[in-house]
Amino acid sequence: MRTVELLCSPPLEQAVRAAWDRLAAAGLPSLARNHHPTNRPHLTIASVEAFPPGAAERLADLFDAALPLPVRLDRVEVLDGSAPLVWLLRPSPELTALHAAVWDVLAGADGQHPWHAPGQWIPHLSLALRFRDHDRRLARALACVDRPAGEFVAARSYDGDTRTVSPLGMGSPAN
Repeated sequence: MRTVELLCSPPLEQAVRAAWDRLAAAGLPSLARNHHPTNRPHLTIASVEAFPPGAAERLADLFDAALPLPVRLDRVEVLDGSAPLVWLLRPSPELTALHAAVWDVLAGADGQHPWHAPGQWIPHLSLALRFRDHDRRLARALACVDRPAGEFVAARSYDGDTRTVSPLGMGSPAN
């Protein structure tokens, strides 16, 4: 599996990590407990089995032209009633257009994950996996002390087979 992800500006990343820490301190599930070096706040905009030939270069060009991209976080929700706990984003026209352009680049790729497809995608930053719906009220109070704004400033791809990331674009760090 290969993903296409947008990375947060440092202040936005810090706000999300602070929410992770508040959840963990309260004994709730939290991505703060995931210590893998690639674990950081990100927005997944596509996931496929493998990139088609030339897709990584086309994606890099796309991100070099589109980023940075302003973003504002909205409310905290539990998707599907039981998992995951996420911080929803207010999708701007620019983010929606970038998402559609990424899917155009990946058209015909094997193993497209439909929950990221245009019309199905719910833009969010994950706070916890395997979250219990009955803890939603407490999680909202802890995680969503404000609704920060920031930018997506870089893009990367996560390789599920090797558990590594690679940059997509000039301004993208490896992690």
